[in-house]
Amino acid sequence: MNEKLIIEKITPTAKLPTRAYAGDAGLDLYADETITIAPKAYALIRTGLKMEIPVGFVGLVWDKGGLAKQGLHSLAGVVDAGYRGELFIELLNLSANDIAITAGQKMAQLLVQPVSLIEVVEGKVSESERGDKSLGSSGLN
Repeated sequence: MNEKLIIEKITPTAKLPTRAYAGDAGLDLYADETITIAPKAYALIRTGLKMEIPVGFVGLVWDKGGLAKQGLHSLAGVVDAGYRGELFIELLNLSANDIAITAGQKMAQLLVQPVSLIEVVEGKVSESERGDKSLGSSGLN
């Protein structure tokens, strides 16, 4: 299977997603504006891109490791196949310092992965060994 991710640049300064290394799963996403994110604040940052993710796939936005080490994390990371608007990246600054993002800088990465488009059916849920045991039920060791 060799699906294609169609990308449209909607600003002249937008940069197409790239892979740093041939085998990388993530496509680096670049900021199309310069912005400073204050401590404990978030910002919605333009990419200047629209994309057409194939049906049966989803785009998942993930942190860039170098920015995450500084305290900058991505939020709201699902890009559905039917979405055709500009891709914005929401970044949250968990650090105690201002973090500057400059136009043309890598700010997140996109993983395009297949999804199961399962049918939702109402019914009675079967029993299982785990049952309703929730967070921490399997222990830490």
